[in-house]
Amino acid sequence: MAQAIMAGGCFWCTEAVFRDVIGVTEVESGYIGGTVADPTYKQVCSGSTGHAEAIRVTYDPDAISLAQLLDIFFATHDPTQLNRQGNDVGTQYRSALFPLDDEQKAEFEAAIARAQAERSEPVVTTIEGPAEWYPAEDYHQEYWDGEGQRNPYCLAVIPPKLMKLRKSFASKVKG
Repeated sequence: MAQAIMAGGCFWCTEAVFRDVIGVTEVESGYIGGTVADPTYKQVCSGSTGHAEAIRVTYDPDAISLAQLLDIFFATHDPTQLNRQGNDVGTQYRSALFPLDDEQKAEFEAAIARAQAERSEPVVTTIEGPAEWYPAEDYHQEYWDGEGQRNPYCLAVIPPKLMKLRKSFASKVKG
């Protein structure tokens, strides 16, 4: 198994997308890239800690490559929006990648270049780290599968991302 850490706005939304991807065995929501140890959701949402809402994806590289995961990442959020995704505004919603080693950093750079080649607007996704990973509180984990289905924000934002995933990456979506 391998892992990758990605931040693309609200972690409820990115977690929902990657939980549907073949080869992904676990998606954990959390916080990374800030200055406060063991931050809370309330602290991160304030924008004062420097953390990004992010996901740590555990995947089987024999079933899906890191490059494919990154292509899904760039297709299911807007990497041209600086410090925001839609109505979520602040550095905690930035588009960022957190490499775990030099090989991942090179893969991230290549993915950013691919994403930029598909867009006229500048891709603002950053590569950051090394940084400490902090799992989010339990109630944030698998949020879409539970509370998210009753949350108006999630109902407005997540289904279009899932439709894009199913349309653009049909062969990589769990049945």
